[in-house]
Amino acid sequence: MDANTVLAEINGNIATVGYGLSAIGAGVGVGIVVGKTIESVARQPELQGRLTVLMYIGIAFTEALAFIGIATYFIFV
Repeated sequence: MDANTVLAEINGNIATVGYGLSAIGAGVGVGIVVGKTIESVARQPELQGRLTVLMYIGIAFTEALAFIGIATYFIFV
């Protein structure tokens, strides 16, 4: 087995790890966004409608980052 074959195998594994990390990052980000929204609604119940809309926007941006991670995985593999 030469050095190029070993390097190619390592690159494939690193791309898979990168996808996993982007999925974990998105999960943590969504958890923080939803948790802070619940905390805010508990403090100011009359703002629930506005905060819910902002929460969905935050979740969309966080998930967009995960989709970028998935796309880079497929581009580099």
